[in-house]
Amino acid sequence: MSSTTLQEPGGRAVAVDPEKAQPEKLRLSEPKADPEVNEGRQYEVALEPADDPQQLPATLRWLTVLTISTAALCVNSASSAAAETEVAVAERFGVSKEVGILGVSLYVLGLGLGPLITGPLSELYGRNIIYRISFFLFFAFTFPVAFAPTLAVFLVFRFVTGFCGSAFLSVAGGSVTDLFPDHQVATPMALYTISPFLGPIIGPIYGGFVNQNTTWRWTYWALINWSFAEAVAIFFIVPETYIPVLLKWKAQRMRKATGDIKYYAPIEKQNSSLASMIIVSCYKPFQLVLFDRMALLIDLWNSLLSGILFLTFQAFPIVFGEGHGFNRQMTGLTFLGIGFGMLIGLTTTPYGNMRFRAYEKDHGPPPPEYRLKQGQLGGVLVAISLFCVAFTTYPHVHWIVPIVASIPFGTGIYCSFVSSFTYLVVAYRPIAASAMASNTAMRTIFAAAFPLFAPAMYHRLGTVGATALLAGLTTIMAPLPFVFYKFGARLRSQSEFATH
Repeated sequence: MSSTTLQEPGGRAVAVDPEKAQPEKLRLSEPKADPEVNEGRQYEVALEPADDPQQLPATLRWLTVLTISTAALCVNSASSAAAETEVAVAERFGVSKEVGILGVSLYVLGLGLGPLITGPLSELYGRNIIYRISFFLFFAFTFPVAFAPTLAVFLVFRFVTGFCGSAFLSVAGGSVTDLFPDHQVATPMALYTISPFLGPIIGPIYGGFVNQNTTWRWTYWALINWSFAEAVAIFFIVPETYIPVLLKWKAQRMRKATGDIKYYAPIEKQNSSLASMIIVSCYKPFQLVLFDRMALLIDLWNSLLSGILFLTFQAFPIVFGEGHGFNRQMTGLTFLGIGFGMLIGLTTTPYGNMRFRAYEKDHGPPPPEYRLKQGQLGGVLVAISLFCVAFTTYPHVHWIVPIVASIPFGTGIYCSFVSSFTYLVVAYRPIAASAMASNTAMRTIFAAAFPLFAPAMYHRLGTVGATALLAGLTTIMAPLPFVFYKFGARLRSQSEFATH
């Protein structure tokens, strides 16, 4: 067995074999004349190279990223797949279609609120246990949705399953950064990042085929099968990667192997309780939004984009179903344009990484505002694409034209979100978790609300007027990344939350 490196509070490293180490041997280099001092000394365990998640075999690390990413894809697909069941659910339970839309809205709301709890839990107990429990609950609580005898049961458990699946929005990104060093993390992070965006696009595609050819309940029965396969993969593939928890486990092994209680990990010395961490997790994101203008405006911009993305699940059936006579499965396929655009956005990642490294080589570490360059492109693409979609939704225009016009929208969505997320993490590094939590909470509120008024807006304003209105709103917000790129450093210097 390899030796274990221990670090005393004073900073001296001690090499110890866990099987052979005895307390008296560790004290050979300590002053023997003062037993009281020796008796009070403790040893902080340090991370061995063999324990480092970044030293795991490359195959296992990539399998872990793939498993986490497909789990995030599953959770996010479940959000929009319900859009294809709204009419059938409304007919089954005798309610209006607007009430049926709540199946999407409540699920998305659960996705937004869940990270306020799963984030602090992962910091105390590790990432792996959160993945296993949350995804098992996601799998288990999908059964009441699939077999719901009443509307109340259906809606309540839609919210609960969204809440349980939210760990893959708040915790999973940390696992990716745990597994890869900084110079290698961009590609696996891009793979994970695309999953939450592609998920809502895949949902209506498979949901359309299911609901066109069989009962609406098969939408959720299919999710049960998918989530079961993901749960098995999570249990057998994904290792624990959170270093503070790995050190805690190591200290526990050392205490058990030696019988000496003086070994400890830093996380065991923390004074914060779970309750206090959850309280901070709940109020800090809202404090940031209320008192930091830059964070508020970025969150509003991202929230508008999320709301419009989820609004398309109501708008496309009107544009293509009512306007072009498409059935459900064909309407679902119209989302391929947005999905293809997102994949195009993903392919820009290597170029962006190359530009970043070149800047770093010539000028040193780039300022946080450098991350907004991708967002500048994204904001412009979204606005232009929506205007093009708006004026091609006339029934006499061939149906392929608005689908092609939606491709830049998908690219712009991806570029805007990736740029914003990276900027928030870097610019608000001391409270990065809270910065992302505030962004997630506001985005999901907009994503839950927009589908509720979409049918009325599109039927009253028409497909051209309603889509042009959305394009106008994105045009108003498009200058934000340009403004923050120029004035962000000054605004950060005036913020009590951001890095200076």
